[in-house]
Amino acid sequence: MRLLLQWATIIPIIAWILFFSGFTETSGFFQVVASLLLILSVMSAVHHSEIIAYRVGEPYGTIILAVAVTIIEVSIIISLMISGGKEASSLARDTVFSATMLILNGIVGLCLFIGGLKFKEQEFSKNAATIALVSLVAIIVLTLVFPSFTTSQEGPYYSAPQLIFVSISCLVIYSFFLFAQTKRHREYFVTTDENEKHHAVTISNTVFATSMVFLFISLGIVVLLAKTLSRPIEEIVIGYGLPKALVGVIIATVILLPEAIAAIIAAKNNKLQTSLNLALGSALASIGLTIPSVAVISSMYNMDIVLGLDTKSIILLGLSIFTVMLSLASGRTNIVYGAVLLVNLLAFIFLIIHP
Repeated sequence: MRLLLQWATIIPIIAWILFFSGFTETSGFFQVVASLLLILSVMSAVHHSEIIAYRVGEPYGTIILAVAVTIIEVSIIISLMISGGKEASSLARDTVFSATMLILNGIVGLCLFIGGLKFKEQEFSKNAATIALVSLVAIIVLTLVFPSFTTSQEGPYYSAPQLIFVSISCLVIYSFFLFAQTKRHREYFVTTDENEKHHAVTISNTVFATSMVFLFISLGIVVLLAKTLSRPIEEIVIGYGLPKALVGVIIATVILLPEAIAAIIAAKNNKLQTSLNLALGSALASIGLTIPSVAVISSMYNMDIVLGLDTKSIILLGLSIFTVMLSLASGRTNIVYGAVLLVNLLAFIFLIIHP
């Protein structure tokens, strides 16, 4: 473990040094190196999150990873909004929508597919899934659907009072979800052998503190390198005649890689409950924390932020939510559910390329 910990601390530091050197802005060679370091930093983040999860137990480990990724993602969105002006008015909506579609269809779909392929059927807590999905559906409709149908302000916008109400609603829903997950109904979100694993592995205070620090360091450089590499990625995408919107999906995919890898590993180890905790918890954190943060910034800088989706996106989002709800309704899952969700993901990407 110490050897892995050393490797997982050295790589992010090298990546940060390369980022601040500025070479990635001018050299194609260093952009390739940055891409490799980005992938290794993702693996480092997953490693540190696993150490933290062993120490604190579930569901706290998955919550820490989900919230850490979301906080860093929110900070990047806010910085881009401040520097981008009116051109960045739809940035929060596009990022949250892409992340939600990737989580619901991509991460959940892969976990169900891989788990079903290996174990035929996997069991999980239906109560935990219901709590997460009820919270998620409410937040999604309030933030991404209603703005397109309200009449106080023309267009896919909320008026100031509406935005304040929705922001508070997101925080209230997410807070009660965390309360249920960690206190009132914690047993729903924990697999049967989590307590045995927690007591079987001893993580020292030094290792735990180091992993906490380097989890944020690793996630931070993953996001920053992803944003730095967005320009060459954009050039490649446009060079092949593909729409620019595809760049945002690629960047969101990179940012979500640590959670995706951790969730897939859990599914392969027949810990589907942990996978769902990560995926659905990440979706809730992504929306529940991003929208209130963006609302504060838009108020401070007197910016109008676009939140409402168009009709096609609402239909795709509704299809994704409906499919996930049916897939997790029985407490048992199989490969078919995963395959359908992955097809939904392909439809989302295909309709970006061929709108």
